[in-house]
Amino acid sequence: MTDPAIYRQGWTLDDVQWAAFDHSKVEPWMVAAIKSAALVELNAPDYVDYLKRVFQGADPATISSIEQWGREESQHGRALGRWAELADPSFSLDEAFARFHANYQPAHFAACGGDSVRGSRRGEMIARCVVESGTSSYYSAIRDATDEPLLKEVAGRIAADEFRHYKLFYETLEAQSEPELPFWKRVFVALGRIAEADDDELSYAYYCANVAAADTDKLPYRRAVYARAQAATTMRIYRRNHVQRLVQMVAKAIGAAPHGTVAKIAGSLMWRALRLRARWASSRALPA
Repeated sequence: MTDPAIYRQGWTLDDVQWAAFDHSKVEPWMVAAIKSAALVELNAPDYVDYLKRVFQGADPATISSIEQWGREESQHGRALGRWAELADPSFSLDEAFARFHANYQPAHFAACGGDSVRGSRRGEMIARCVVESGTSSYYSAIRDATDEPLLKEVAGRIAADEFRHYKLFYETLEAQSEPELPFWKRVFVALGRIAEADDDELSYAYYCANVAAADTDKLPYRRAVYARAQAATTMRIYRRNHVQRLVQMVAKAIGAAPHGTVAKIAGSLMWRALRLRARWASSRALPA
């Protein structure tokens, strides 16, 4: 494997080499994963509004960095969606996202108060670090798994952004004047955010991205069914090094040693659990 290209912050859609797209190297299962990811990334403005409420009264630089994060996340969705539309001309990013956004509205997005569902700003930033650990590892895995040159570039650009986003949220965590959270609570927040991956966001995004509006009557949304389909598609992308890097980043966010024995054991266990779940989901997923 050649070393991945290094992409700088501040890229735009015009910087992407769209002409490099090679349809002969497109894999249908990867298209399904990218469609789903595009919807999740494009939903960033709702997260921005929520985080700005949590950080109401914070210094302008913090608010500005949250807004910039949201713009970059939305661009990720647009880039992934444009690739998906090239790979599958029947797919419409705007149409699929409209269905997703209309029906996926977590309660804390609609809340008027400024309280974090994690209990504090520190807790919120730990949760964000967990998410960025997952996304940076996921897009790195996509970059390494695909032979399609345009997707390799798009995923590489996004992965680089997500590593920077992790750094942003980690530094924001460290800058808070709130009391330090006890270690057990940091672990609790991190595990809670990981568990939220089983909520409707990923499974419903997969459904809206991969079931056409015209087919929803005969193929209604069933969370368990599409959660398995989503897992069977996305979990096959990872390799062990991506999982270990994810665990190391989460360990750092909760104050554990990223390269310590516990992190190594946790990475090994997570890799085994992921492979078992991928096989289980694949045996029960919808046919391709």
